[in-house]
Amino acid sequence: MLVIVDYGLGNLRSILNKFRRLKIDAILSSDKNDILNADKLILPGVGYFAAGMKNLREYGLIEPLSMKVLEEKTPILGICLGMQLFADFSEEGDTKGLGWVEAGIKKFNFEDFSPKLKIPHVGWNTISVKSDSPFFKDLEEDSRFYFTHSYFFDCQNKDDCGAVTQYGKSFTSVVIKDNIYGTQFHPEKSHRYGVKLIENFVNFS
Repeated sequence: MLVIVDYGLGNLRSILNKFRRLKIDAILSSDKNDILNADKLILPGVGYFAAGMKNLREYGLIEPLSMKVLEEKTPILGICLGMQLFADFSEEGDTKGLGWVEAGIKKFNFEDFSPKLKIPHVGWNTISVKSDSPFFKDLEEDSRFYFTHSYFFDCQNKDDCGAVTQYGKSFTSVVIKDNIYGTQFHPEKSHRYGVKLIENFVNFS
C-alpha cells in the first residue's frame, strides 16, 4: 500500500489524482495505522516550513513516520516542502526539521547578482544527476522539472545529494539517502519526466 501523507499542507489531491491517472494504487491519509501499514510513503507539501513541522506534530505523525522510515526502512518520497522537512533545520521560521538527512534549508540570496535573479525560483529547470540510483532509471537526458521555491536544500554529506540544479548557485534538487528520497521540484507537475521518477519510485523494491 502506498500512502500519501495528509498533514494539512499543499495540494495533496492533485498528487492523488496524478497517481490515479497513472493507475498507481495509492491513498491519501493522516491515519497513523495507514502510515504504519504502508509499503511506501509520499510526503508532499507546499508552504511554510515551520507550519509543516507544526502540523506533523499536531497530527501526531512524527513518531510513526520516523519509525517507518528510520527503523523499518520503508521507502519515502518527499516532494518540495516534504523533502525540506527531512533536513535538520530551516532558516524559514528558524525551525528544527525531522533530522533524517544532514542538511540545512537556506534562503536564496541574490543581492550581489547583476541582474538579480527572481525569488522564488519558479519554472522549468534541469537537473544534473550525481547518483546511479534506480530512481533515475531510463530518465531522459536534459529532462526538465517544475520548481517553485524560495529556500534551497543544502546537503552536508555529498553522498546524500542525488542531483543538483543551477539557479544562481548549485543546490540539491534530489536527495537520496538509503530509503529516503526527495525532490525539490514537483514531479507530478513535470510531465513525462516527473512521471518517470514517480514510476521508478513506485516500481523499485
